[in-house]
Amino acid sequence: MYLHLGQDTVVKLSEVVAIFDLENASIAKATKRYLALAQKQGLVVNVSTELPKSFVVCVDEKGKNTVYISQISSATLKKRTNFVKEISI
Repeated sequence: MYLHLGQDTVVKLSEVVAIFDLENASIAKATKRYLALAQKQGLVVNVSTELPKSFVVCVDEKGKNTVYISQISSATLKKRTNFVKEISI
């Protein structure tokens, strides 16, 4: 199954490690450092043309990390993951 992150971007649900609210999570120093390091390493993909609301950390089957910045709220993304699980049962 897949999770739509915004624009034309979808990721495999099995690759999603975490979904964060950008405003709340970026208050912590550790999160700021993580995002800055990911940006510096070229691991951040901005799929937002609007004000970003969340970021999603993914790891593919080869172990490559990617951080997606999305304009969709973390609550909506979480609901989408539960919706997909309900369909697949």
